[in-house]
Amino acid sequence: MPFNKPHLEFLSLNPAEGWEPAPGYPPGTDIHQRILASDLDDENGTGSRTRLLRFGPGQFSTQPFVHRHWEEVYLASGDLVVGNDAEGNGGEKFEAPTYACRPPGVWHGPFKSEGGCLLIEFHYYDETNPYHEPQ
Repeated sequence: MPFNKPHLEFLSLNPAEGWEPAPGYPPGTDIHQRILASDLDDENGTGSRTRLLRFGPGQFSTQPFVHRHWEEVYLASGDLVVGNDAEGNGGEKFEAPTYACRPPGVWHGPFKSEGGCLLIEFHYYDETNPYHEPQ
């Protein structure tokens, strides 16, 4: 599968810069992403993306997610609660370091972090394993 992400050679990253609200999360929450490299094209189902995702303490999402692409997630620091309700209650708590790998079409979330967390995520389309609508 061809990828067209740029060749980047150990760029210095200022941890305070480059963050933007993460799409798909409730507006106004302290849940932000920083794209490190990407040629992801969701419309055409091609490419890949590497990003950092940061939750501030006590922040949570309210709806589960499903993607047409693969998703690998490494919880680098902090805690992440998976499967909370729309008010941020319940779910299963994980602490760094932990890892998840989700094929296309798998429902996951909502998510919450009690003390804040940093995730490293890898998203990519795989032509040999096309997306099928979730059942």
